[in-house]
Amino acid sequence: MNIMDALQQSGGIGTMAKELGINENVAEAGAAALLPAILGGFKKTTQAQPAGLDGLGGLLGQLGGGGLLDSVLGTQPTPVSKGNEVLGQIFGSKEVSRTVAAGAEQQTGISSDLLKKMLPVVAMMVAGYMAKQSGDSTGGASNGGGLGGLIGGLLGGGNNASSGGMGGIGSLLDLNGDGNPLDDIIGMAGKLVR
Repeated sequence: MNIMDALQQSGGIGTMAKELGINENVAEAGAAALLPAILGGFKKTTQAQPAGLDGLGGLLGQLGGGGLLDSVLGTQPTPVSKGNEVLGQIFGSKEVSRTVAAGAEQQTGISSDLLKKMLPVVAMMVAGYMAKQSGDSTGGASNGGGLGGLIGGLLGGGNNASSGGMGGIGSLLDLNGDGNPLDDIIGMAGKLVR
């Protein structure tokens, strides 16, 4: 199952659509366009962690773990400040988030203002989903390996998926072809700031 299927089946896409007052198809298209950058951010964070994948598992736990997904699915409005914390950890700056939204707007035709509202919610769903999956699939000290495999699978598997796949904008934004569009997005954001 690719991550879009998981987010749909969990009810996250529908919940986000209701909260933002948009059609579920628009929410799905926006989430699919934002996913490659979010997953790329987690991959880059994993590579930068001194403790490697165990450090990312700890980071997910600090940010709220599986509770992040539960916060989106709950009956209360989604606390987007938690999603912004996730984005701060994986992107490092608001400029990167703006650039991700602008790239997704070009891909989908959805306004970047709406995509900016979707970005923290999608980040929470992804982080919560990864935390739940890594906790369910492995235990103890080997947790990081499961998390790394999950991130690799989400990045790799999504690019080949035909429905709800992440190849579209991810491959467009991956200018240097290294499989991680985030470094290219950060470069684009840096050029916009100058």
